[in-house]
Amino acid sequence: MRDSLEALLDQLADTLTLLGHEAAIAMQRATAALVDCRLRLAEQVISGDTDIDDLRAQADEFATQALALQQPVATDLRAVVAAIHVASDFERMGGLAKHVATSARRRYPDRVVPESVQPLFRSMGEVSVDLARKAAEVVRTRDVQLAEAIDRGDDEMDRLHRELFAVLMAPGFGGDVQAAVDLTLLGRFYERYADHAVAVSRRVVYVVTGSRPGPLAV
Repeated sequence: MRDSLEALLDQLADTLTLLGHEAAIAMQRATAALVDCRLRLAEQVISGDTDIDDLRAQADEFATQALALQQPVATDLRAVVAAIHVASDFERMGGLAKHVATSARRRYPDRVVPESVQPLFRSMGEVSVDLARKAAEVVRTRDVQLAEAIDRGDDEMDRLHRELFAVLMAPGFGGDVQAAVDLTLLGRFYERYADHAVAVSRRVVYVVTGSRPGPLAV
């Protein structure tokens, strides 16, 4: 019975790790599609979202088997319950990347992001991808120190988000109202993506330590 549970937990962790890496790849491609006006990449992200959904369903299936057939207790029970939430977080990250890609596709061949804020969105994309990869590694290794590094990365995303708003509110911003709305929504997509990566890290810390390090993204 114990061997069966451990095998299920290993399969679950492997699936979640892959799910995190897929969410990272999706945002990397979505950002390139957005900033560089690359329609093919946008299409890849949009069509690939079903693969992320399938991985989430696979993770849920492993978790359900562990709960229904193995009756885990203590740390193992925390791990299974947390895994269900982690799968949801990674799936939502993939969905947010899809939103970014959809924005790029909708305006093609025009650019959604003006040249003046392209560096900001490149930076937000880089931070997002780094956070997703670290979150996947935290799931794989249960490294509490790495989980704490994700919080610091989220601080950088918050800084970039504030900088974007400062640009949009500045008298010299040359875009119209629609451009400001588009950029505000895009900035929110990146911010929420980072929030979910933080949620993943904090759920893993809870599994390892039994205590919650702070409020979780929803």
